[in-house]
Amino acid sequence: MKVSTVAAALAAILVASCSPSQAPPPMIESPQTAPDPLASLPEPREGVVTDRFARLALACVHKEYPNKISHVLNSDADVAPPRDLYPAFHGCFDWHSSVHGHWLLVRILNTDPETPYHDAIIAALSQSFTPENIAGELAYFQGDDRASFERPYGQAWFLQLMTELREAKFPEAAEWVKTLSPLEDLIEANTSAWLGKLAYPIRIGTHNQTAFAFGLMLDWADTANRPEFHSLIAQKAREFHEHDVNCPLSYEPSGEDFLSPCLMEADLMRRVMEQDEFAAWLTTFLPQIPLDGSANWLEPGIVRDASDGKLVHLDGLNLSRAWALEGIASVLPSDDRRRAALLAAAARHKETGVAAVSDAHYAGSHWLASFATYLETRRGIRSE
Repeated sequence: MKVSTVAAALAAILVASCSPSQAPPPMIESPQTAPDPLASLPEPREGVVTDRFARLALACVHKEYPNKISHVLNSDADVAPPRDLYPAFHGCFDWHSSVHGHWLLVRILNTDPETPYHDAIIAALSQSFTPENIAGELAYFQGDDRASFERPYGQAWFLQLMTELREAKFPEAAEWVKTLSPLEDLIEANTSAWLGKLAYPIRIGTHNQTAFAFGLMLDWADTANRPEFHSLIAQKAREFHEHDVNCPLSYEPSGEDFLSPCLMEADLMRRVMEQDEFAAWLTTFLPQIPLDGSANWLEPGIVRDASDGKLVHLDGLNLSRAWALEGIASVLPSDDRRRAALLAAAARHKETGVAAVSDAHYAGSHWLASFATYLETRRGIRSE
C-alpha cells in the first residue's frame, strides 16, 4: 500500500513538472548573438584618437544589455525591459551613458565632418531620434514620482546633447532639435523648479554633484538662448560657492570619484565670474596651485581593477580633471603664473586618462569615450 502511494505521488510530480504551466521561459536573444554594429566599419585612422571613441559609442548606443536601470515602479505595469522604459536611450548600460553616447556621436560630426563613420553615426542617431521614441521618453519623465530621475547628471548631459545639436551644421540636426525639444523644455522647467528648493550644493564626486551639472546647463542656456535659466543657474552657483575658500583638494579623490568636487567647482565659477574676479577667487579657493609650472602637485587617480564598474570611475576622474584644469587655465590672464602648473597637471591627467579608454571591459567602455571626447575636443572652453 505504501509503495503504491509513493509511486502515485511520484507520477503526479512528474506530470506536473511537464505541464504547460511549468514550461521554461522562452529564450531571449542574448546580446552576444546580436549583429556587431562595427563589423562593416573601417578601422580607426592612424593618429585620430576620436575615431576610437566614435567606435565605442556606436558599439553601445543600441546595446540594451547589460543594463542598470534607475526606475520607480508604481505598479506591476511598470515592469518592462529598458527599450520600453527608455525607447531612445536604452543602450550603453544606463540612461545617462546612452545620452552622452549620443552626444559623442553628434560631437564627432560637428568637429570631424570627414569622419569615416559619418553614415553609421547618422543611421544610429536616426534610429534613436524618432518622434515615437522621444514621446516615450517624455512619458517616462512625466510618470508619478520620477521628478528626480537622472537629476542632475543625466539631465545635464541631455541638455549638452541639445547644445551640440543646436550648434550642428549637418542637415538632419534641425529636425532632431524639433523632435527632442519637448523633453528639453520639460527638463528646463523641472530644473528651474528644483533650483528654487535646493538649499545646499551637492559636493560629491559622482553623479549627483551639482557643480558639473551646472556647468553643462549654463553652456546649454547660452546656446539655446535661455537667459532666465542661465540667470537661475548663475545665481545659484554664486549663492553656493562665491565665498568658498581652501577647498580640501588633498582629500581627493574618493575611491569611486569620476568628478573632482574642488576642480569642478572652479570650472563652474569661471563661467559666472569675470576674469579678475575669478582669478582673485581662485587664489583663496585653491591656494595650493603652485607657481613653478610643476605637474606633480596633483597625482592622477589609480585604477587597480578596470573591470569593476565603481573602481573604473577613477579613469573618468583623470579625464574630467584634465578638462577642468584646462578650463580654469583658459580664463586666467596670460601672465598668471598658475597657468603653467594647471596645464602641466592637465597634460599628465590627460595622458593617463586617454590611455585607459578601451573596449577591454564594458564597465569603462560604455562611458569613458564620452569623457575623452569632451576633453579632446575642448568642448567646455567656449571661447574656442
